Amino acid sequence: MSELVYTAITSLDGYVADEEGTFDWSVPDAQVHRFVNDLERPIGTYLYGRRMYEVMGAWETVGDGDPVTADYAQIWRAADKVVYSRTLATVTTARTRLERDFDAAAVARLKRVADRQISVAGPTLAAAAIAPGLVDEIRLFVNPVLVGGGLPALPRGVRCRLTLLDARRFDAGVQYLRYRVG
Repeated sequence: MSELVYTAITSLDGYVADEEGTFDWSVPDAQVHRFVNDLERPIGTYLYGRRMYEVMGAWETVGDGDPVTADYAQIWRAADKVVYSRTLATVTTARTRLERDFDAAAVARLKRVADRQISVAGPTLAAAAIAPGLVDEIRLFVNPVLVGGGLPALPRGVRCRLTLLDARRFDAGVQYLRYRVG
């Protein structure tokens, strides 16, 4: 059975984007990006909502200049993607399929048959997967910045026990926290 992981880059006060929707403060430096690349290598399928898919779709055409960025682009392109959206007319990236509704039972089935990890990306979609207990791990990259409000990284109103599996501090002050859910 595959694991479903949720990874988020967040501010210290728990937001993935500020009140204006800006997340430029979250761009990882090369040290963090290399670490993220290694975490992403086992991912076989990404689950996205529309907004996250539109942001991540840029990796389809990112050039091969910087070796760390090029490495991530290859990892992303090699994985399957499922986009959940009622408003998106079509998908524009390879290895991508469009689903109109998030179906927790279908994701549970995917976990049973997939031979690689599955990643749920974006806090809104992650909330739909965390609430019914589908998410096995939560991985947070906590940035040393307060943004004062915006889009929360974790769902409101959901309670579950977490067990710390790993923690790491990077030179720029970013903290990586990896938790087992349940």
